Amino acid sequence: MTTRTFRITVRGSFVRLTDEQRATLLAAAPEHDLLRADFTPEGHLTYEITARDSYTFRFLESGEAEEDIRDATARAELAAGAWLTAHGYAFKHFRSHAQDMTPAP
Repeated sequence: MTTRTFRITVRGSFVRLTDEQRATLLAAAPEHDLLRADFTPEGHLTYEITARDSYTFRFLESGEAEEDIRDATARAELAAGAWLTAHGYAFKHFRSHAQDMTPAP
């Protein structure tokens, strides 16, 4: 059976950032810049907090069947929520998009 590669983006918005949280995000911004974006198994976070309070996580997952993309997307959303919660950020409006890269040349 062929292993399928899935790219999953999870987008959302920070809610009620404190001045301290905003400062922390600004200080770490260079490592979360869109130009450094990558799809990784643990999820790569990008944001531009000076423009808007939104973020994007990019996850790289795999599966055996086309249907596995749904479970992979659910895991990505859970991982994004867990990271945000662990770092003390309130969030809303998860929007996810998953793409099966297997047919790509």
